[in-house]
Amino acid sequence: MSLDLPRPGTLRHDEVVPARAPWMHRVDAGETLRIIDLEGNQAVDFLMYAADDDAERYSAQDTIAAQRNIFLREGAVLLSNEARAMMTITATSVAYHDTIGGACSCESNTLRYGHHTKAQHSCVDNFLDANTRAGRGKRDMVSNINFFMNVPVEADGTLGIVDGISAPGLTVELRAEMDVIVVVSNCPQINNPCNGFNPTPVRMQVIG
Repeated sequence: MSLDLPRPGTLRHDEVVPARAPWMHRVDAGETLRIIDLEGNQAVDFLMYAADDDAERYSAQDTIAAQRNIFLREGAVLLSNEARAMMTITATSVAYHDTIGGACSCESNTLRYGHHTKAQHSCVDNFLDANTRAGRGKRDMVSNINFFMNVPVEADGTLGIVDGISAPGLTVELRAEMDVIVVVSNCPQINNPCNGFNPTPVRMQVIG
């Protein structure tokens, strides 16, 4: 798939986010954020805050309750903790995206994979790195979206983290319904298959 498919509007920002790195950018109402999985099987952890008042931020609970589904598909509206529309998934090359797998941290890595992983970089580290630049801290982190990540739920309620459902060049596109600040962790996890045990870069485009 081409990474430069024509889209209405102007390409306002185009950046490759290295493997394991954070990214933060403003997306204004009406603009589209396009996330491109460059090499495939890469999880992209995602938070967002209202640009005018970051006390309003993405709410997994409100989003899940409103759509009555834990997976995000084309047409899903991402709601804030004030139940307002923040972004809408307008197109996606994969069937669904995860809302419940959370962000890896040194604590969760240690619990799941052993004490030797404690010093490994994590999505929580990335979120804190980006948010600190905007004056936000750990208390401002909420449950995140995991684009391209595959977290199946078994009949007994057990969660799995398995190989991602993406492939090189696949995308997800989100239209901003309000001015938002998007914060991304290009997931550094190497202990489970969410990145194929090999984190890779992603490309972020903002189209006006």
